[in-house]
Amino acid sequence: MTQAVINPRIRGFICLTAHPEGCAANVRRQVELARAGGPGKGIGRALVVGSSAGYGLSSLITAIWGHGAEALSVAYERPGQGDRPGSAGWYNLAEVHRLAKAEGRHVETINGDAFSTEISDQALARLKARFGKLDTFVYSLASPKRTDPINGETYGSVLKPIGPAFTSKTINLDTDQIGPITLPSASETEIAATRKVMGGEDWFRWVEALAAADLLAPGFRTVAYSYIGPQMTHAIYRAGTIGGAKDHLEATARRLSADLQRRCGGAAWVSVNKALVTQASSAIPVVPLYISLLYKVMRQAGKHEGTIEQIIRLFRDHYAPGRTPTVDDHARIRVDDWEMAADIQAEVAGLWERVTTENLASLGDYAGFKREFRSLFGFELDGVDYAAPVEVERALV
Repeated sequence: MTQAVINPRIRGFICLTAHPEGCAANVRRQVELARAGGPGKGIGRALVVGSSAGYGLSSLITAIWGHGAEALSVAYERPGQGDRPGSAGWYNLAEVHRLAKAEGRHVETINGDAFSTEISDQALARLKARFGKLDTFVYSLASPKRTDPINGETYGSVLKPIGPAFTSKTINLDTDQIGPITLPSASETEIAATRKVMGGEDWFRWVEALAAADLLAPGFRTVAYSYIGPQMTHAIYRAGTIGGAKDHLEATARRLSADLQRRCGGAAWVSVNKALVTQASSAIPVVPLYISLLYKVMRQAGKHEGTIEQIIRLFRDHYAPGRTPTVDDHARIRVDDWEMAADIQAEVAGLWERVTTENLASLGDYAGFKREFRSLFGFELDGVDYAAPVEVERALV
């Protein structure tokens, strides 16, 4: 086993390194919150696709430690090799496996492209051999590209407005300067490709495969995650190419719900979650600046949540077996309700009009945004000695 001192190497919204001990500390914190925030029972078997980071990781942790589930996770991550660090997602899952093994809990991971038939077939075989019928399936897959397993074509998503070009202010994550950005209008081809990547087609494929394999328990539930957001991001997000894909995701949920009700008395939902610091959100123009202001306002109001707090609340109030979800007029669960409260949005909108490079530190929490971004990769966590060499190679035991 090779030990190395690992330092952050950050370029814009990408961190090229990850710290094993920092990632482990982040997972342990989430586990303790999930353990305290759930009944510790209620879900027999869970499948989480896109389980290694963000909302997917928090869903895996909440299902296991908050609701007692045996869980199969599917993710596509890079293990450490020699003195070359693995991905943050790999180290997150390594700690999940370590903790579960120490407590006699059952969790397994399949590492590979979840968009592929090969990996979904592996998951079906594993479930049949070692788990059994599922109570819940969380679909939290995020990727800029998807290869359609039917036609073999690879599609790429884009973040563009549908209609006129969009100009707004944003923050350059390399220079920390606020300035204007203009995004050109999307073509019909780009709109369709983004829907192929980020819509509901693959979620539907997974559920159909599970049903065909007779792996749905009575009352089976499934959820996928989405975002709506505020007025200042509306043109490029909800009214743009991503929003078109999310409309397709929501239509898929309604179709799946009808199918599942007939098959096993089950249901499907889209949960609209809060804006949070993730690698995906950091890549969206305008959003890092919005989050920096939002965090300041929500912390002052005592209403800030991270991914684990959001998912604990989702399961507790809406999604866990026996709960009847509260939904909006489009049948969506809304755990973005604290973010989208009128008083919160009014205060953020006022700050948005005033914010500049010079006053960002006082009006917003940009330092908190950057700290949370680094923590995604295991850096700037309390109690971690970053000067000490650490084992780079970690197994999914």
